[in-house]
Amino acid sequence: MLGKHHRPVKLWLIMLAAVVVWVMGTGFQRANSAGKEDLYEGLKLLSDVIELIQKEYVDEVEAKDLIHKAIQGMVQGLDPHSSLLPPDAFEDLQIDTKGKFTGIGIHITMQSGFVTVISPIEDTPAHRAGIESGDRIIKVDGQLAKDLREAVRMMRGPKGSKVVVTIMREGFKKPIDFELLRDEIPIQSVKYIQLKPGYGYVRISNFTGTTTQEFERALEKVEAADGPLKGLVLDLRNNGGGLLNQAITISDVFLDKGQIVSMKGRDKKNSKSFNATPSAVQRTYPIVALINGGTASASEIVAGALQDHKRALVLGTTSFGKGSVQTVENLRDGSGLKLTIARYYTPNGRSIQAKGIEPDIVLKLKRLDASESSPQDDAMVKEKDLENHLEAEGEGEKTDMKKPQGKQEQDPKTRMKEAESRVGPLKMETLQNDNQVMRALEILIGYDVLKQARN
Repeated sequence: MLGKHHRPVKLWLIMLAAVVVWVMGTGFQRANSAGKEDLYEGLKLLSDVIELIQKEYVDEVEAKDLIHKAIQGMVQGLDPHSSLLPPDAFEDLQIDTKGKFTGIGIHITMQSGFVTVISPIEDTPAHRAGIESGDRIIKVDGQLAKDLREAVRMMRGPKGSKVVVTIMREGFKKPIDFELLRDEIPIQSVKYIQLKPGYGYVRISNFTGTTTQEFERALEKVEAADGPLKGLVLDLRNNGGGLLNQAITISDVFLDKGQIVSMKGRDKKNSKSFNATPSAVQRTYPIVALINGGTASASEIVAGALQDHKRALVLGTTSFGKGSVQTVENLRDGSGLKLTIARYYTPNGRSIQAKGIEPDIVLKLKRLDASESSPQDDAMVKEKDLENHLEAEGEGEKTDMKKPQGKQEQDPKTRMKEAESRVGPLKMETLQNDNQVMRALEILIGYDVLKQARN
């Protein structure tokens, strides 16, 4: 058996061999000999650093942790969306895209240093037990809840298992314990309501494996509400994206032909085009799509496709600008490697990356029941503000983080109210005080009046 000081060298030799095998397996065998020498010299340098840290660092450090940090630094230096996902984060990503998970059914955020409930999900253990918006979760099964991800991990678990959630509530002097039975919680990504007879509103909050099914059911409901549907408001605001295939099928609901989106990568296998197919149900009513700085990735694909095909009028503010494609590869230790492989392009060939989708009608959000505009649109950080962001066509140099100047800070109550409006149940009162929704409705009504006048 080798002594302690030999273990790092042995470990690095194993890792080096694995890296060389990987390199050979990914096409680098065609690199010139000078390039190979640079690669091997770099690997030797990395092994020297790992060995020095293990021998000389003030505290003992696991070689596995050093290697993971080295990989993470290497990948995160490429762009903001490439990263090494530890097993638990990789599992969370898979859960988020499946459309359901097992837990207690609450939306949470960090507020003033506390894990805080945004809202309970209707008809879930948390909702039935009486957990309320604004409750601060201080313990889960007796363990302090200090971190958002850790709190989520502790509250999730097998269906039917018990979990005790301890909360502090305004107006109560002592903490309250809730003993809950975990259950299967659907991730509802689509919500809908009738704005007025003949006019529907559908909001898509993200794109999971069940979003298209939810969306089609929502359309059927608003279409059957009061006679034929005269117009639809499609709300994609604050939709951070999700599964590409769901964005394509959602767009395909309203398009019968032509390209929906294309992606171009350095490797030909990562360059693809996705086209619309004839729909079984013809939906020809006018659409106004709402976007803002939180509209990103898959939701930008939908907005761009509908805009380029003149199938929807886009209203709001310029979207986030995440026009890059990531793939996640399973690694042998249970972690995942999320890597950017291509850029997205709209049907007209516009690059979304760092540019975003520009609305046909620019209209900032303003609460109609407030005296001032919401700072939400201006305060949002966009893709172009992120450190190491990709340029639209891959020609420019990457830029450092830009710090937006003079942005207003929302007070905690306003932030909580806006978070509730995004994930909580739809309320007609909230939508009536939303100037972007009301303007969209006015446009649809005006279009119908002109159409009737022409007839």
